[in-house]
This record gives sequence, structure tokens and C-alpha cells, in this order.
Amino acid sequence: MLPALTKWYDRRDFVCVEFCVADTKDVKVNFDKTKLGFSCVGPDNDKFENKIDLYLDIDENDSKHKRTDRSVLCFLRKAEVGITWPRLTKEKTKLCWLSVDFNNWKAWDDDSDEELTNFDQLSNMMDNMRRADDANDDYTDDEDTFDSDDDEMPDLE
Repeated sequence: MLPALTKWYDRRDFVCVEFCVADTKDVKVNFDKTKLGFSCVGPDNDKFENKIDLYLDIDENDSKHKRTDRSVLCFLRKAEVGITWPRLTKEKTKLCWLSVDFNNWKAWDDDSDEELTNFDQLSNMMDNMRRADDANDDYTDDEDTFDSDDDEMPDLE
């Protein structure tokens, strides 16, 4: 049995793992609290198997997988939401078949606005505009108040 080439990325609520085997048959995915198991038969009847001891616990009942023509995607629901996974595996070892999916990776822990819905973003923007208007209402424009741009401009020569 060969290990399938695997890519993964981290999100706030879940970790996505993609086993890159096209035209799979007999796909088996096992979600355990601390482990992920995968096996399938690929083209040319090659047999693939991956066993991964996970970095942190997952909710095995709420984790799912989806088979496509090009790969098998697994969505692992984190047991503790909001914790960054610096790696997929429990052990800090380099596995030749495992890599980060940089096309889907994003630093979600630094950018909380991106997770907001459009409605939330619009609501925040309107609140900020209202606060700016309230700050302008506090400003009084009396004629007796001297401002540096109230000086007369010299004539042009």
C-alpha cells in the first residue's frame, strides 16, 4: 500500500485534508477523535492508505468527507474552535507525502473581519460612520473662534 499525496489547510472551525488520488474506488475514511484514516483503490488498481495522528482532537461525529473525480476531501471539525493548528500531525516530523495547501491557506487568526458576513461588515461600517458624525456634531463653529486658515491671503503679483 502506498500513501496518497495529501494537502491540508487550517480554518477557524475546521481543518481540510485533501487526498490527491483521481478516479478512486472503495474509498474508506475513518474519523477518530485523535486520528484520521484513509484508504482507496486508485487507477491501475493501486492501493493507497494514510493513517494520521492528528495535532489536536476533532469532533468525529461532525466531520465529513466528499469524493470528487480528482480527490477525496475531508473536513475535520475541530473539537476546540479557534485554535490554530501549526501542523496536521501530532508529531513534528516531515512526511514526504504531506504538504500545506497554500492556495487555500489564510492567516485567519490575524484577520477577523474576513470571517464576518457582508451584513456584519455593512453594519460595522454604518456604526463607524455614525460615530464620525457624532464627533463632528461636538465641534462648534463660532465666528469668534480663530482658525489659522481664516487669515487673509496675500494678493498675487
